[in-house]
Amino acid sequence: MVDGIILAGGFSSRVGKNKMTLKFLNKPLLYHTVKSMVNVCENVIVVTGHYQDDYKKFLKEFTNIKIVHNEKYEQGMFSSVLKGIDNTKNDIFLIPGDYPLVKEFTYKLILQNNGEIRVPTFNGRRGHPIFISKELLPLLKKEGLSSNLKVFRDKFNVNYINVDDEGILFDIDSLSDYEKLLKNHERNDWFENITIL
Repeated sequence: MVDGIILAGGFSSRVGKNKMTLKFLNKPLLYHTVKSMVNVCENVIVVTGHYQDDYKKFLKEFTNIKIVHNEKYEQGMFSSVLKGIDNTKNDIFLIPGDYPLVKEFTYKLILQNNGEIRVPTFNGRRGHPIFISKELLPLLKKEGLSSNLKVFRDKFNVNYINVDDEGILFDIDSLSDYEKLLKNHERNDWFENITIL
């Protein structure tokens, strides 16, 4: 059994507004991140922060969604990681909410592999989501707020899994990233499995 944790607690300071609600294929970016995960995970936990009220309306169609608010969001992304794992006792997938192109089959492929920590790669580059076994969650909870996933990951043997999914590398950090997403939206290699709703 695996749960998904989606990190959506940031300020989106480089975008200037809540990037998770920017529209792509007529739906918010966060919607697509959730959509690729919900059929694979028992539960999907969306961790909010600065923008805590923006998501309920467009995520209400999903029955296995839990939206939790991270009161410590100003202390950085790792505080949202810790808030997310407080809401599960299962194996987890962790992914920031601004990865709208990750394909469902990538989650399934990672699950079919072994290892306490599993990370997808594309052309030798590491991406998201990261899989963490439930056995490691107590150790993850002991990490301080000044830590991060990379520091935690590098303490263990990691199974790096090559996937045919460029979306694992593509997040939206700026408006130029968003414009690139829109400009390339007809590229078959990125979008062949995304349904326009």
